Amino acid sequence: MNDLMSTVDWSRAQFALTAMYHWLFVPLTIGLSVIVAIMETLYLRTGLERWKNITKFWMTVFGINFACGIATGLILEFEFGTNWSNYSWFVGDIFGAPLAIEGLLAFFMEATFVAVMFFGWNKVSPRFHLLSTWLVALGVSLSALWILVANAWMQYPVGMRFDPDQMRNVMDNFWAVTLSPVAMNKFFHAVSSGWALAGVFVAGVSCWMLWKKHNISAARSSLAIGAWVGLIGMLATMFTGHGSAVQVARVQPMKLAAMEGLYRGNVGQNLVAFGILKSDPAATPDDPMLFSVDIPYGLSLLIDMKTDTYVPGINDLIDGRTITASGDTVYGESYDDRILSGKAARDALRGYNAARAMGDTAAADECLEVLENNYASFGYGYLPDAQAAVPPVGTSFYAFHLMVLVGGLLLLVLVVLVFAAKWRTAWLEHKWLHITGMLSIALVWICSQAGWVLAEVGRQPWVIQDIMPTTVAISDIPSSSVQLTFWIFAAIFTALLIAEVSIMLNYINTASKKNLENND
Repeated sequence: MNDLMSTVDWSRAQFALTAMYHWLFVPLTIGLSVIVAIMETLYLRTGLERWKNITKFWMTVFGINFACGIATGLILEFEFGTNWSNYSWFVGDIFGAPLAIEGLLAFFMEATFVAVMFFGWNKVSPRFHLLSTWLVALGVSLSALWILVANAWMQYPVGMRFDPDQMRNVMDNFWAVTLSPVAMNKFFHAVSSGWALAGVFVAGVSCWMLWKKHNISAARSSLAIGAWVGLIGMLATMFTGHGSAVQVARVQPMKLAAMEGLYRGNVGQNLVAFGILKSDPAATPDDPMLFSVDIPYGLSLLIDMKTDTYVPGINDLIDGRTITASGDTVYGESYDDRILSGKAARDALRGYNAARAMGDTAAADECLEVLENNYASFGYGYLPDAQAAVPPVGTSFYAFHLMVLVGGLLLLVLVVLVFAAKWRTAWLEHKWLHITGMLSIALVWICSQAGWVLAEVGRQPWVIQDIMPTTVAISDIPSSSVQLTFWIFAAIFTALLIAEVSIMLNYINTASKKNLENND
C-alpha cells in the first residue's frame, strides 16, 4: 500500500513537472504566432522592407520556442500511457478523440505551413506566404483547442455513458464534449492569456533593445504591436477568467472554495482581495485567515452578479449544507452520502458482472439500475473519507490570488506601454520604462504558471471530476521506476529550458544589433 501511494505521488509529480515545463512554451507560441502574422500583414500592406526584417526577427524567436514546445508536449501525451494506463483504459475512447484530432488536423497543419513560413520567402508569392503564416497561427490555436477540450472534459465529464460490459466509459455525444461551456471558456482563456504573455514578452524585449539603443525605430514598432496585443489579450483574459469562475462555481464548487480559502460560506459572500491563511486554516473554519482585505459581496457577485447568492465553503460542501436567501439552513447530500453512493455503484458493478456470468438477466438488470442511479458519485467510493475530497487549500488559494494580483499589475504596465507608444513617445527614452518592461517578462510567466497550477491542483484528488480519483488512475508500476524517470525528465527539461533561453538570448542580442530598417 505504501508503494502504491508512493507511485501515485511520484506519478503526479512527474506529470506536474512535464506540464509546467510544457506550459512555459505554449502561451508564448500561441501569442507570438499571432504577433508575427500581424507584422507580416503590415509588411504586405506597406511594402516596407523594415517590416519584413522585423517579422523575420520575431519569427525566429517563435521558431526556437515552437520546437521546445513540441518536445515537451509529446512526452506529456506519452505519460498517459506509461503512468496513467488505468485512466487511459477507463476513458480512452473519449479522451483520445480530441487528442487524435489535434494530431491529425492541427499539428499537421502547423507542420506543413511552418515550413513555408520559414523557408518560403523567395519561393512562394507574398500573399501565399502571409496566408501560410496566418494558418500557422490558426493551427497553433486549434492545437490548443483540442488539448483544452480533453482537459476540460476531465474537469467536467459530459457526452459519455458508462458501458458495464466493457468496464469503461464511451462517448455518446461528440459535440457535448467539444462544445461544453467549460471547454469553450478554457480555450478562449488560454488563447487570450497567450496573447497577453507574448505581448508582454515582445514589449519587454523591445524595452531591452531601447535600453541598449539597438534598432530604436524597429524596437518602438515592435513595442507598440506587443503592447496592443498584450493589452487586448489581458482584457480578454480577465473577461474569460470571470467566465471560468462562473463555471468553476457550477461544476467544481470545491475548487472555488479552496481557491478562496473558504470553509464556511454565506449569502452575500465576500471576496478576499489579499490575504494570508493561518498555518492550519481547517482548525478554525469560521476564521481561516491570519489577515485579509475583503471586497464586500465580491465572491457572490463574481459567480452570479448578485449580492445575495449563497457560496458554499469546504465544510458546507462536505456536510451538504446550504443557506437559503431567507437565512434558513438546509441539508442535502453530504460527501459521506456520496461515498456511500459510490460504494453502492461499485458493488452494483461487481454484482452485474457476476449475474451476467451466471446468466441471471433479472439480477443483472437490478444491479445495472443501481449502478446507473449512483454512477454520478462512482469515484467517491474510492475515497477513504470525506476530507480526501478536499484539494490542497494553501496551494490553490495562493496560486489564485497571485495570478489575480500579478495580472492586475501587468494590465497597468500594458496600459502605460500602450500610452507611451501611442501618445507619449518621449517616455520610451526613459530608463524606468525600459526596466519596467523587462521585469514584466518574469511577472507574466509567474502569472501564467499560477493559473495553470490553480486549474490542476484545485481539482485534486480527481483525474476525472467525481468519477475517478488519482489513486485508481495510475499504472501498475513500481514507484522506483517513476522516481527514476522523474529525475531524468527533470534534468532533460531543465537542460532544454537552459538551452532555449541561451539560444534565444544569444539570437536576440546578436540579431538586434543588425540593421532591421533595410536589407543591409
